[in-house]
Amino acid sequence: MLCQTKNLEGYKLGARDGNIGEVREFYFDDHSWTIRYLVADTGGWLTGRQVLISPYALDQAISDLKVIPVALTRKQIEDGPSLDTDKPVSRHYEMEYYAYYGWPAYWDGPGMWGAGGYPRRGDAGWSETTRRIQKGDPHLRSTKDVSGHTIQAVDGEIGHVEDFVVDDETWAIRYLVVDTRNWWPGKKVLIATRWIQRISWEESKVFINLTREKIMQGPEFTDQALITRDYETKLHRHHNRDGYWADELTHPIAG
Repeated sequence: MLCQTKNLEGYKLGARDGNIGEVREFYFDDHSWTIRYLVADTGGWLTGRQVLISPYALDQAISDLKVIPVALTRKQIEDGPSLDTDKPVSRHYEMEYYAYYGWPAYWDGPGMWGAGGYPRRGDAGWSETTRRIQKGDPHLRSTKDVSGHTIQAVDGEIGHVEDFVVDDETWAIRYLVVDTRNWWPGKKVLIATRWIQRISWEESKVFINLTREKIMQGPEFTDQALITRDYETKLHRHHNRDGYWADELTHPIAG
């Protein structure tokens, strides 16, 4: 199912033995556009440190209760690798984190999640050989920090990033929700992350290979609407682009 990250913010995080806080934001990998961590607001329970929860530990959100079950205990989280609130997530920290929980490293393999396309806890766990794999620091960005970045079409600015649409099974970010109020009051559109050419973090701009007119004529998006496959198909046909699901049918994701 596709959902907006802002709709998940504030959801309670239910560990196996009690509440651990609420969803504050997400860290995503700007190479694969995949959520790598949920950042928890623990309400002072673990003061002075960031509490990161990998999708490996997350079960299906219960929307009626606004709860995301977490398959960990409070003690496991408390004893896990500590990360100061003012420090970025380094690869060294990630190696300690994944080794502690025994999960397969997402950067160790050809798939979105290592060997496969889904963060499944039943997959092969942490391997010590991963410690020898050095690919530099991860390219992790905060959803809160990227919100507000300008969208640059081929012929000028078109709006700004308001939100992110995530597949809650793979945790891939499928779309950016773009607010175009400065050009067409009240209109929002979806831009697929596959259509992004590049990002200038210095300029806070996201560059896409589409014209402003083409975007304006595309299907409108509203926060109340469900993102169905029919809507996605209409959106991709308008922009003459193949859907991400076409690749998955041709090359099924392992996992």
